[in-house]
Amino acid sequence: MYHTWMRYFTPSPVHHRLGLVCLGVGMQHGALPTVGPRTLDHHVAVVIGAGGGWFRGADGERVTVTAPALIWLTPGVPHHYGPDPATGWDESFVDFTGPATATYTELGYIEPERPVVPLADTALARAAVGRIARAARRGNPLLEVETGAAVHELLVALRRARADLAPDGDPVLQALARDAFRPLSVAEHAARHGMTPAELRTAVRRGAGCSPKDYLLGIRLGRAKELLAATELPVAAVARRVGYDDPAYFSRLFTRRVGTAPVRFREQQGRAVPGGWSSRIPDPEHPPTIPGPAT
Repeated sequence: MYHTWMRYFTPSPVHHRLGLVCLGVGMQHGALPTVGPRTLDHHVAVVIGAGGGWFRGADGERVTVTAPALIWLTPGVPHHYGPDPATGWDESFVDFTGPATATYTELGYIEPERPVVPLADTALARAAVGRIARAARRGNPLLEVETGAAVHELLVALRRARADLAPDGDPVLQALARDAFRPLSVAEHAARHGMTPAELRTAVRRGAGCSPKDYLLGIRLGRAKELLAATELPVAAVARRVGYDDPAYFSRLFTRRVGTAPVRFREQQGRAVPGGWSSRIPDPEHPPTIPGPAT
């Protein structure tokens, strides 16, 4: 016996221009029928929350699937899978497509070459699937946008839940972030971790989907924006704070990457808060109480 619930959608061309659209969602459990062999023209994330079964991909090799796990189904790739008929499994699935899938693949969030991925936990992924399911009510005027946004959440949740990675990323990335403002080359960063530059590039691309240079640059420019917006430090001082001794080089780099010069960015975003800048992240669910007018 098994139980199945599912909904399918047909987003309009304008919704496809958002970059990522949800085509369907389902939740089912039990001794489900096998799927395939078949080939799809879109992506599907199949989240196995309990139980186990098997998967066979394009190479014909049968792989054991043990929960918690993720099965990636990618366009144009033949696949065949199913739960153990004796025990069944608990499954959630989301069908999706759009040009943003190419970027998510490049960043390592979607892994076509790794169709079965062990997960540490499925709670966040199932929460994202639940949001899609709740949005799938008949007549919801926000259906396509709500479900598309939830697919983005699902991809992030699945990336965070991978059993081979810590929830907050690889320790190498954490160490790079701590040292991001030091004037070190990629080779010097690698040496600090006992790695070759090639090994560091592989680790960072696997963990962050980009090169070490771009990873460090993103952190540096993010901090530079904060300093420009919230302080009155000269641009040269901001450059030094984020690891650049040459303010002219920093300004050229900032302008090329951000699209506007540091001085112009400050004019647009300046929110000088002398003595009021905090590194503590506010809790949006419990904002501070603002006293009312005196009576």
